Amino acid sequence: MPDKIIDRDTYRSIKKMSREELQGFLMRYADELQKDAPTIDLQEVEKEIRAIKGIGEKRAEEVMAVIEKHLEV
Repeated sequence: MPDKIIDRDTYRSIKKMSREELQGFLMRYADELQKDAPTIDLQEVEKEIRAIKGIGEKRAEEVMAVIEKHLEV
């Protein structure tokens, strides 16, 4: 993670924002972060886990439960 998330000019403009402007800025910023976030297809992951020799139905369900827990799905 970079040392500075925002540059000096952005920081100065944020300091001058009203609550509503700051809220809008943060929502746009969060949307941009979401666009850059990696995605995962849980159905494909589950399909590949089930294809591993030696992993049965119950164990595959347990593994998927752990994955979903950590992804907060």
